[in-house]
Amino acid sequence: MDSQHPPLETLQDIKRMMERSSRFISLSGWSGISAGICALVGAWAAQQRISAYLQAKRSDNYYRGETEVVSGNVASLYNDLFLIAGITFITAFISAFLFTWARSRRNGTPLWDRTVQRLAWNTILPMVIGGLVLIRAIELHYFELVAPGCLIFYGLALVNASKYTLGEIRYLGYGQLILGIINLWSGVYGLYFWAAGFGVLHILYGAIMWWKYERKR
Repeated sequence: MDSQHPPLETLQDIKRMMERSSRFISLSGWSGISAGICALVGAWAAQQRISAYLQAKRSDNYYRGETEVVSGNVASLYNDLFLIAGITFITAFISAFLFTWARSRRNGTPLWDRTVQRLAWNTILPMVIGGLVLIRAIELHYFELVAPGCLIFYGLALVNASKYTLGEIRYLGYGQLILGIINLWSGVYGLYFWAAGFGVLHILYGAIMWWKYERKR
């Protein structure tokens, strides 16, 4: 029986080597957790700004019959929301990158090789196309499509890229797609669906990945 162990261990080593060469396996669970926290903070900030806008809309100063005042308040709201979204994305990206970089160093795997390039391309392409679609939707004032559109195109990007990294990321993509599709028929709750997808699901995914791959046994 003992003589069978060396060939078995050799096969396992070969399998691990093939996996390392074809997949980027250094994604950190903390990357998902940090990105989810950033998303929840961004959603909270956006909700506070929307609440302030609605409160101003109900006030007597808003109903002075001046079109410039109305349009100015709406334009200010959109600018602030775009600013919050931009800061949230940049902060989440930087934090996720740092945790992944740290794990990549610990694992001794390159952070930029052909596998990572394929992963990046298959992730970025659906998101860029989705971004262009959503920009056009905003131009046409279809604002209720922004949140579900973000979830759907991001979910497609994750599913598309899952073959180049940890397979579990596919299920995160499925979760984003399900939330996005449901949100298509409940647009008034877009911010809550956005927070659930980019915030809660990311934290759950990150915690599961940390527990499965990174915790010290």
